[in-house]
Amino acid sequence: MLDLNFIRKHPEEVKKAAQGKHEKVDVDRLLVLDSNRRELLFQCEQLRKEQNEASKTISQLKKQGQDTSSLVAETKVLSDRIRDYEEKLRALEPEIEGILLRIPNIPAQDVPPGEDASANIVVRSWGQRRKFRFKPKPHWELGTALGLIDFERGSKVSGAAFPLYRGLGARMERALINFMLDLHTKKHGYEEVFPPFLVNRASMTGTGQLPKLEEDMYKTTEDDLFLIPTAEVPVTNIHRDEILSCKDLPLYYTAYTACFRREAGAYGKDTRGIIRVHQFDKVELVKFVRPETSYEELESLLKDAEEVLQLLGLEYRVVKLCVGDLSFASSKCYDLEAWAPGVERWLEVSSCSNFEDFQARRINIRFRDEQGKVKCVHTLNGSGVALPRTLIAILEGYQQEDGSVGVPEALRPYMDGLAVIKA
Repeated sequence: MLDLNFIRKHPEEVKKAAQGKHEKVDVDRLLVLDSNRRELLFQCEQLRKEQNEASKTISQLKKQGQDTSSLVAETKVLSDRIRDYEEKLRALEPEIEGILLRIPNIPAQDVPPGEDASANIVVRSWGQRRKFRFKPKPHWELGTALGLIDFERGSKVSGAAFPLYRGLGARMERALINFMLDLHTKKHGYEEVFPPFLVNRASMTGTGQLPKLEEDMYKTTEDDLFLIPTAEVPVTNIHRDEILSCKDLPLYYTAYTACFRREAGAYGKDTRGIIRVHQFDKVELVKFVRPETSYEELESLLKDAEEVLQLLGLEYRVVKLCVGDLSFASSKCYDLEAWAPGVERWLEVSSCSNFEDFQARRINIRFRDEQGKVKCVHTLNGSGVALPRTLIAILEGYQQEDGSVGVPEALRPYMDGLAVIKA
């Protein structure tokens, strides 16, 4: 959420950001409502001053034994007027809050302009493009032939886009999760947490998924709980409504969770294989940092995610997102895209974002600096990294002409030294 005082001072910048992110918000309506609220608050304060003065006078007159009935009647009128103003204020709050929650974050100054992903900028690439002496197969053929993924039974159990991993497919999924958690905790200094997979509406609203993306979420009607779309939601909310000490910062957390997305706006896309599914595994990285270091922390977060792909020997590229491709809550974002030769596509396996104080303001996470001043923290997160697209890149990138698939060296200790998966 943006600071309302910032919106008052920079309405055109806020409008430009909303337009650039393709968000329809009535900033002018918000400013009118805000002006009305401030006027009502001023009137209330003036009436309360009159009421306090009248109460003091009544007290003095009573001590002197004088009649106070007329003044008491006046204070009753003042109380009624104050109550009327307070009711008007309460009536304004939901609309003001509703507009504020739908205003997106302001892009950082170095975010490239652009309407959509076509304007994103490739910052750098890593790895060599493998040359095959045969036509590479897509992962759905490899996964089926090797008994790693059972699409038919997964669909029978839950419906389309719910894959069932079996045997060494399930083992590799688990190996990837453990490998990533070990890397981030033992080398990169993150604390591992294992959060709930169901969260309340306040948590979803705090990180910016609600109200904008509610149709994409799985939820329980009776309890108003949501299956998490990413571990970002529960982990970022760990410190909701807290004031941290400056000595606590920075805080780094990593978490494995399953993630759930209805993908309501993506009907008909990537229906084959596991490129786009409703349930997937992910290891997430979340940071709480001081404002002055947040962009350095973003670059560090990005490198932590990159190291996963480097150790797995996967060709990838780093893409800086343009304004039109930024998420609602993000100020700046890099995507990591791994090359999948079987489908001949770059697949997004991580998004690393700086939200500045946007989420912290919604969630009310602050810290007290060395001078005792209370400020909002900056929050960051990134996939470190997401499955199953990383699994796709491994299966397609490590496939052999005989239909077998090599196991990346970094994963072998997690798979009892297995080097090749064969039929």
